[in-house]
Amino acid sequence: MFAVTAARFDAENPIAALDLGEHAEPTVPDDWTTVTVRAASLNHHDVWSLRGVGLPADRLPMILGCDAAGIDAEGNDVVVHAVIGDPTAAGGDETLDPARSLLSERYDGTFAERLAVPRRNLVPKPAALSFEEAACLPTAYLTAFRMLFDRAPIGPGATVLVQGAGGGVATALITLGHAAGYRMWVTSRSEDKRAHALRLGADLAFEAGARLPERVDAVMETVGQATWAHSLRALKPGGAIVVCGATSGAVPPADLNRVFFLQLSVIGSTMGTRGELSRLLTFCEQTGTRPLIDRTMPLTEAKAGFEAMIAEQLFGKVVFTL
Repeated sequence: MFAVTAARFDAENPIAALDLGEHAEPTVPDDWTTVTVRAASLNHHDVWSLRGVGLPADRLPMILGCDAAGIDAEGNDVVVHAVIGDPTAAGGDETLDPARSLLSERYDGTFAERLAVPRRNLVPKPAALSFEEAACLPTAYLTAFRMLFDRAPIGPGATVLVQGAGGGVATALITLGHAAGYRMWVTSRSEDKRAHALRLGADLAFEAGARLPERVDAVMETVGQATWAHSLRALKPGGAIVVCGATSGAVPPADLNRVFFLQLSVIGSTMGTRGELSRLLTFCEQTGTRPLIDRTMPLTEAKAGFEAMIAEQLFGKVVFTL
């Protein structure tokens, strides 16, 4: 079968580590099944894998890709939940299983004609969503869904600041938060990305680090070190920062005096459960919300999609079709 794999590592030129071509059919352990992939979407996780981050060399070659929608062995339209973990190990939440992994870390991923996954990782795809739309949801949009609706101690009508408009999770946060009735504010160094965010549903857009007209109830933080001080200053007393990433660095000054004096909360968030993915699909179906797709291309042209992501030429998801 055709597949897109990390064949080696190259921190400086990750495209050089990418291999497109024939790959062995997946093996199917007990309680697993196969999915014929119809659409799969690209994440920064895939680029980091090519750079050698989070993927040991002894697991190469590894089929890349976390997100997919397709048809299961019984002919049902399904969406693949990317977290491979044991929910019984952590009180029903597989994201708390210390042995968890994502597809393409320990097990082959979704950039292939077929993949093998645990049966419990399949969620029915609503007919209202296309395969391309559904394939965008299991990583970036699920991460945003949990941050907004599970981890953040806020409700509709709250003011939420999203740092770094333009990234996959940031785009998902704007889309979902707007649909849920939050007042969504965003920051970006790029004037073009600020304009895109406003068209997507953000209420206000600011330059990175700009003084805000008022303090916010919650900050959604994916950038890390470069925006951390601004995130702390942006919060109302009692407010919360929800952190799902640190692309600019993971060790900013903590400013603990501000944290304890204003009683701020710092809340970590990683991916989401299978149940939350099912709720996200229902949310999209009921509200008419759809993920923003920057471009769609055949899986055979995956190299161009990786190049666009590395060059930061995207606002929305890259979707590969089969």
